[in-house]
Amino acid sequence: QVRLVESGGGLVQPGGSMRLSCKASGNILTIANMAWYRQGPGEERELVSLINRDGATTYADSVKGRVTITRDNGENTVDLQMLNLKFQDAALCYCKAYIPSTGRAQLQPYWGRGTQITVSS
Repeated sequence: QVRLVESGGGLVQPGGSMRLSCKASGNILTIANMAWYRQGPGEERELVSLINRDGATTYADSVKGRVTITRDNGENTVDLQMLNLKFQDAALCYCKAYIPSTGRAQLQPYWGRGTQITVSS
């Protein structure tokens, strides 16, 4: 019954900023890694950023320096702050979380349905 819901997408001008948010809900004891992916038109889905439970982060080269990922373990949320947005950043953005299934130690990946970023002047 785990659900991930993204929010914060929309229309932004080049050079603008945007903050995406994702909240996990349901029967959750803990969450391991959380991540943001994106997929532009006609492109493959790519990993934008990942954060582990202790706060260690990784970023794709295409966004490094313009993006910050954060999480709140108490609220089961992960945010993505994006600055100086470019046309290439237009994409459908997905939240992903690794969560142990009920009664099992093995982690199960969960995906949100996505939120759209449109970059237009």
